[in-house]
Amino acid sequence: MTVKPKSSQSLPRGVNSQKDRQWGKFALIAAVVTYLALVLLLPTLYVFIGAFSRGIAPFFATLIDPDFTQALRLTAMAVAVAVPLNVIFGLCAAWVIARRRFPGRTLLLSIIDLPFSISPIVTGLMLVSLYGRSGLLAPVLQFLDIKIIFSFPGIALATMMGGMPFVAREVIPILEEVGTQEEEAAKTLGAGEWQTFWRVTLPSIRWGLFYGIILTTARAMGEYGAIAVVSSNLIGRTQTLTLYVEGAYRNYDSQSAFAASVVLAGLAGATLVIKELFERRIRIKDQEDMNPS
Repeated sequence: MTVKPKSSQSLPRGVNSQKDRQWGKFALIAAVVTYLALVLLLPTLYVFIGAFSRGIAPFFATLIDPDFTQALRLTAMAVAVAVPLNVIFGLCAAWVIARRRFPGRTLLLSIIDLPFSISPIVTGLMLVSLYGRSGLLAPVLQFLDIKIIFSFPGIALATMMGGMPFVAREVIPILEEVGTQEEEAAKTLGAGEWQTFWRVTLPSIRWGLFYGIILTTARAMGEYGAIAVVSSNLIGRTQTLTLYVEGAYRNYDSQSAFAASVVLAGLAGATLVIKELFERRIRIKDQEDMNPS
């Protein structure tokens, strides 16, 4: 009885399926890289090329332009107001939602998430309809001689609404996960509400809080739509950095638009670096907790 040799052309099914998986993996990676290149990397590269296309002197000339410095200052002021207020609101909202059970809790969560789903333009129109000259609160504001729309308070409100959900959404899951045992133990030992918060609650949520602050700051720096509605975009008065980019581009001053965009991209990049350092710190801490020496 003769044994037929195995044909060299017939490969095991496992080898073919492994090759198919490799080709599928490479195709998926190529698709992701291509998408990122077309949507993010190439446009970002083009902005940097445009900012320095005429040399470095025009770039720095834009940075010392009074209109640019005023727009940067106004953006920093809006961020300085919006971020702390959103942090306070986020902590209070997270505490109430995570620690209390009450009718309307789900509705409150949905309201906090509204800035995620509503267009910033609609947000600006909502503020105008409430605080504008013919808005719902117009008589009260006129009586008190307070101007909100087309001034800095309106810009700050628009910036606050855009970044409102981030801190609450980052802190709520952490509060629900850690529970209330440590807080109750601290109160049993005589600690007051404020001491319990600072010494027990805050250390347990500090990383989520920090991450929420980073996201809130990034959103505040890049806010455009709502501010465009409530600010009137007056150069040197109510023009933020994002509005400066839009105005310069509309006036065919691409050099200034690209230079300001590079500054915004640099601020966003700094935020990403802080975020990466923060996540790395968390990973190291988690490894230390899992493998104590």
